[in-house]
Amino acid sequence: MLVAAAVCPCPPLLVPEVATGAAPELDAARAACTDALGLLAAARPDRLYVVGPAGEGAHGVFPAGSTGTFAGFGVDLSVRLGDDGGRPADDDGGRPADDDGGRPAADRPLPVSLAVGAWLLGRAGWADAPIEGLAVDGTATPDVCAGIGRGLADSAERIALLVLGDGSACRTVKAPGYLDERAAGFDAEAARALGTADAAALLALEPELAYELKAAGRAPWQVLAGAAQGVDLDGRLLFEDAPYGVGYFVAAWS
Repeated sequence: MLVAAAVCPCPPLLVPEVATGAAPELDAARAACTDALGLLAAARPDRLYVVGPAGEGAHGVFPAGSTGTFAGFGVDLSVRLGDDGGRPADDDGGRPADDDGGRPAADRPLPVSLAVGAWLLGRAGWADAPIEGLAVDGTATPDVCAGIGRGLADSAERIALLVLGDGSACRTVKAPGYLDERAAGFDAEAARALGTADAAALLALEPELAYELKAAGRAPWQVLAGAAQGVDLDGRLLFEDAPYGVGYFVAAWS
């Protein structure tokens, strides 16, 4: 059963080493993410699933210990999803392809969204529950996403989700997707739904419109909506802005 969720954006610029001189511009977003993760820890989950868009990376499950890198953004920085024994991200500990009772080895690099999630969790010192990552195919339909969410919710007595994803990337002429007049309305509805834990409204977000607006958070948000079906959670919107013409939201459900 889902007991808590944190929704965070996942631009690489959230990592100060990537943002360099522009890092202070997202200080408020980082602080809100830390607050949301604190609420996750307070819920005392049995398991935490980190859910984000697959992007150009492989979709599917990424076990604890999977590593990611921000080298593609010119930064020599690696992260590991979960503590996995406390080894640094560049040390595989000499483990074989399968060393924990049948779980596949963490031999695929994390997609960027999950790498940002791993960085957020490392920054917060997460040690409150076992972690598993899930990268969602951006073409997945709302029904498929909801089904994935229900499966996660049924996997343990108390589960929490860290849901990563951005809103539209078309809020201004300098945005990655240029200006689209529909973007503000899309983001406003997404922010309202995330801030009120309105699962039905999240499931009603149109995949085609989200694709046209480059809103990568649509599929992960709908996984959250599926996990929350039948559960009475309250939502709080902790942050909302579009500093680079991209909608960024931080919300907490508990």
